[in-house]
Amino acid sequence: MNYILNIETATKNCSVSLAKNGETVLCKEIAEQGFSHAEKLHVFIEDILKETGVSVKDLKAIAVSKGPGSYTGLRIGVSAAKGLCYALGVPLISVDTLQVLTRQVAVGKGLIIPMLDARRMEVYSAVFDANHTKIKDVQAEILTEESYAEITAPVYFIGDCQEKCKTVLMAANFHFLSEIIFPSANEMSSLSYEKFVKNEFEDVAYFEPFYLKDFLISKPK
Repeated sequence: MNYILNIETATKNCSVSLAKNGETVLCKEIAEQGFSHAEKLHVFIEDILKETGVSVKDLKAIAVSKGPGSYTGLRIGVSAAKGLCYALGVPLISVDTLQVLTRQVAVGKGLIIPMLDARRMEVYSAVFDANHTKIKDVQAEILTEESYAEITAPVYFIGDCQEKCKTVLMAANFHFLSEIIFPSANEMSSLSYEKFVKNEFEDVAYFEPFYLKDFLISKPK
């Protein structure tokens, strides 16, 4: 049995799941306004292992959501994942955060566009087809009334910035799935297992999150 621990901290949602052969056994998560990842993450990991009766020695790999997303959230998740990999001698798997978010959607046709807030009218986005295949790479973009105007197929927007998106994205074929806001470690289970089977591992020493934009530190005025 291949147990993989999945860690998702790219947004306000601090989420951890344990998966067996690609199926989620147990998932714990909480989305709070003031990022509490540093306090909650290790508690969730300990609770999941205790409740499932799985030992850390049974883990075959650690998977982490690689971004884009919150700098602080990504740093906390990746640091925890790396620490576990070093301690246990198991491989590290990284999963695209927007792909994780997209897996919560099932549509018959059209496009799925996951978006994460990057402040003001800027978002982190990508485009997936109805089969969850990425057809446009992740990018940081500023939304305008012309965004996605060339698309005539049904478009389903998901993510944590839908209210501001609605102010400029108003075409008749645009649909907002407001119940899907944050990526979850629950959807990481199948994605991380696919990479595990293919031996698609990261270099634990050199792996860095996909911040997409440089993190800028401004001096206080």
